[in-house]
Amino acid sequence: MLRFWLRAAVLVLWLSVPGCRGTRMSQLYTEEDPLVVLSSSSLKPAVGGSSSAWLVQFFSSWCGHCIQYSSTWRALAQDVKDWQLVVRIGVLDCAQEENFDVCKEFNIKFYPTFKYFHAHSPETDRGTSYRGADREIQSVRQLMVNILQNHTKVDWPDRCPPLEPYSSVELLPLLGQRSDHYTAIIVEEPDSYVGREVVLDLVQYSGVVVKRALSSDLPLLDALKITTFPSVYLLHPNATHTHLHVQKRLRFFFSSLLRTLPGVQRKLKSTTSTSGVLMGALTDQRSSEPWRDFDRSKVYRADLESALHYLLRVELATHNTLEGEELQTFKDFVTLVAKLYPGGGSVVKLMETLSDWLLSLPLPRIPYQAVLDLVDNKMRISGVFLGAELRWVGCQGSRAGLRGYPCSLWTLFHVLTVQHEATPTALENTGLEGETSPVLQVMRRYIKTFFGCEECGRHFEEAAAVSVEKVQNREDQILWLWNQHNMVNYRLAGSLSDDPLFPKAPWPSPSLCSSCHEEKHGVHVWNHDSVLLFLRQHYGASNMSPMYSMTPPRVPAPPPDPDPDPLTTTQPQEEDRGGRGGGVRKEPEEKSEKQPESGPGHQALSGGAGEEGLGLGGGRTGGGGGGRGVWILGLGFNSVDMSLCVVLYVCSCLFLMLLFFFFKVRSRRWKLRHSRLHV
Repeated sequence: MLRFWLRAAVLVLWLSVPGCRGTRMSQLYTEEDPLVVLSSSSLKPAVGGSSSAWLVQFFSSWCGHCIQYSSTWRALAQDVKDWQLVVRIGVLDCAQEENFDVCKEFNIKFYPTFKYFHAHSPETDRGTSYRGADREIQSVRQLMVNILQNHTKVDWPDRCPPLEPYSSVELLPLLGQRSDHYTAIIVEEPDSYVGREVVLDLVQYSGVVVKRALSSDLPLLDALKITTFPSVYLLHPNATHTHLHVQKRLRFFFSSLLRTLPGVQRKLKSTTSTSGVLMGALTDQRSSEPWRDFDRSKVYRADLESALHYLLRVELATHNTLEGEELQTFKDFVTLVAKLYPGGGSVVKLMETLSDWLLSLPLPRIPYQAVLDLVDNKMRISGVFLGAELRWVGCQGSRAGLRGYPCSLWTLFHVLTVQHEATPTALENTGLEGETSPVLQVMRRYIKTFFGCEECGRHFEEAAAVSVEKVQNREDQILWLWNQHNMVNYRLAGSLSDDPLFPKAPWPSPSLCSSCHEEKHGVHVWNHDSVLLFLRQHYGASNMSPMYSMTPPRVPAPPPDPDPDPLTTTQPQEEDRGGRGGGVRKEPEEKSEKQPESGPGHQALSGGAGEEGLGLGGGRTGGGGGGRGVWILGLGFNSVDMSLCVVLYVCSCLFLMLLFFFFKVRSRRWKLRHSRLHV
């Protein structure tokens, strides 16, 4: 009895505090979760006459069990997110005053209460309660499958594919037939749910049709030579057919492998006419912009260099001056890249030069144009270079506006987190060594201050504010960024920014790291030890590919001198600045000796400053002798250096002459004085 009164007192106190109910509600479910937050005004229109089935949880925000169960329900909604066209997940808070009447109308007496509604049900339908004791993700997911199969042909959900097993009579004639899509046949035990779940996982994808068959169909097993279950037999569009090898016979592996088949992509959420326009734009883009073949298991330097080019020359250009917090954030970012960017080369030399210049200036305000002049190497510092062209490789999209810079920025910070663990002393004496997660902190400040997508920055700041302070070491830093990246992929999957050729999915995929994926109680889980090992290898310096990377332009050799000075030597051959040792680069370099060709990078810059303002004019040619260096004793001096030498020489000569006359006059006076004394 005492315990009862204590609970009642706590409940009354909680209800009496203003704003607590709204706060608790916001902590349970929000519009950003992969489910539908219903209310008294939206419940009946949503479930009544819907083309999909519904599973709704009626809960109370003051119910302790509801609060504890909210993470499971949210994980369930995320697990079946791709089923939304067929069956949807919803929640309704009966503790809100405006929902009192509707909860009473739907006969909600206990919390949480689960009710499912068939597709095309009338608005008078009050749903069917689920009274099972097991409310774990796997059990509720199988309940959703059973709900769908309990539909009749009349009320079958509009976009739900057949879930019943096919027979050998229906499947064997498909062998050897051409088609415009893949056909995946999943053969499983009669009590298995894997086949039906994979069918629903691929509802939103085109280019593949999934059919299930049972292991009791002996003619089919003999024809396909299948002995283990579940198994996948794949019929190709070109009439060939073969077993589909998977590392683990789990639902996640089957679904992920089928999604990565060539030509399989997420369906566009638009009308036919709009789809035609988008596909036409895709064709135009692919024909005008050359496609760069790449290996998904590699990280390309061209993506990292393009990220820095866009960051320094485009995104930073929106700030005319840097001062205060902006200036400090920029200094920290430049220092971080200068110390942790892998492989050395001209990019590191540029960032080191920029870092030294920023740290040496005592000014509280720096104009952006001064930063741009140094990035464009207006001072002609040897070995400093950053290509002024966007060359997406691993981050290229199927059309303009997809992937690109956000993808490359994620990649850059992933590389920096791994390099920070590999070189733990790199940030000593930089002012960043005192932070437990310096890469994440600098990334957080940079995105908040400079990143162009304000909404994206707000989402990242909210996530960082909740959990980034829990990062205690370099390993946690790597895994936190990987987990946050996957959460962003979960949220944006299927949105307009999702590239249909590169759909956002849990990463790394099973094809890249099979040991990273496991199942626990039928639910996919990550093996964090394997993930950490994979991230170290994937973003390590040894996995960086120099393909498509822009090479520094050669400095033109000076014209031959008919009367050469014995102290003057010719310019030595340019070294390979890609970090691969000395010698002349074997790759074709005709393009690197010229101005960078106009491409996506110049189109992106056309809306801001012109080529002259960005240092992309004729300055790189060294024409007119103004920027050309003279090589003396193997050292490079430009015209400014030579002018200073001449000035210093003249000044020293004048100074010596003054000294000479001064002592000459003094000596003459001394002689005259002594001569008079002698007389």
